[in-house]
Amino acid sequence: MSVLISITAFVNSLMNAIFRPLSGAMAAMPGWLSNLIFSGIVGVLALLIFKYTSNQNAIGKVRNNIKAQMLAMKLFKDSMAVTLKVQGQLFKGAFLLLFHALRPMLVMIIPFSLVLAQLALWYQARPLAPGEQTVLTIEVGPAAINDVKLLSLDGAKVIAGPVTAIDKNEVNWKIAAGETGYYEILFRVADQTVTKKMIVGDGLVRLNPVRPGADIEKMLMYPDEKPFPADSPVKSISLDYPDRKSFTSGTDWWIAYFFVMSLIVALIFKPMLKVKI
Repeated sequence: MSVLISITAFVNSLMNAIFRPLSGAMAAMPGWLSNLIFSGIVGVLALLIFKYTSNQNAIGKVRNNIKAQMLAMKLFKDSMAVTLKVQGQLFKGAFLLLFHALRPMLVMIIPFSLVLAQLALWYQARPLAPGEQTVLTIEVGPAAINDVKLLSLDGAKVIAGPVTAIDKNEVNWKIAAGETGYYEILFRVADQTVTKKMIVGDGLVRLNPVRPGADIEKMLMYPDEKPFPADSPVKSISLDYPDRKSFTSGTDWWIAYFFVMSLIVALIFKPMLKVKI
């Protein structure tokens, strides 16, 4: 498991190095446009990956057979025997197309999931507005639950807390954001000092709601901050950022827009790239 955690952290660092420099360009354009650009690039890349990792000749033969069977069904529509045989061949063809798509999908699933995790940092939430209230949560090991202290909260003030949830090994604060800016929240847990980024402002900003611990799933979902090591008393620090309101680049909606536009772009470029699907 430690090897997988190290590999995940390394891959995240590479992806961050690629996507962080794009923050200025992302902030300068509307969300629908940036999401369209990314979805278009991914749509074309998906086509190329599919073309060069699938058996295009076999797919072509299957598709030709399906066309022939459809023609046979039209010509002999009054024959029940022919209709049943054709339906069997069509089911077989559909299964073969699915089979030939498995290898490209396996090749694409990991890199494209990493890309989606990076895009979620921009689209899944928005920064805190000045004066807006939210919840700050730190999760620790059971031995450290009574040894958590909030040392510094530049850019915000505490409204309520700390509130300790023993059953969840969490300590919570209700805070109100201050002036626009990029900040670091500072904690003392046991004998360690740890931090969490916080952003107050507006626009399309790269946000990491959770700084995870040695948890591969959370590391993949929230890749922008260095995870806490497995032996750290801190398991995660989270900041409840508000939802972004938009049908093209807002919370949960952005991914539907992304997939729809990727599909449209792929269909447009499919004949140009001569890809059989």
